[in-house]
Amino acid sequence: MRSGTVLRVVRPTDDLAPIRRFYVEALRFPIIYSFEGHEGFDGLIVGVPGADHHFAFTRKHGFSAGRAATPENLLVFYLEDRAVWEEAMTRMRAHGFDPVEPHNPYWRANGATFEDPDGYRVVLQNSAP
Repeated sequence: MRSGTVLRVVRPTDDLAPIRRFYVEALRFPIIYSFEGHEGFDGLIVGVPGADHHFAFTRKHGFSAGRAATPENLLVFYLEDRAVWEEAMTRMRAHGFDPVEPHNPYWRANGATFEDPDGYRVVLQNSAP
């Protein structure tokens, strides 16, 4: 890969509305693009403007995506600034998302694990990567 390559992680969901609430409202990822009815798919693409990575969530009409296969499906965000991390924690709880027990205890030491509506997990880590 070369510098400037954009990484887009795409995964299916059965319902975009709760995914939007988790990733856009609670985690505060800006919406880059959304679409409906594109050859049977609806989608939501989120990410930090100007960053070289995005997350896309797609819903195919008539298809069941199901839940995460294991609790080790993780996205880890390193929030080094304690105040920024605490603000994110407060915001997650205010949106009704409480931390869950991590499968790997490593993530408990300096962070908190949250489960999205599809069972995939996000770790907000208060440390450097």
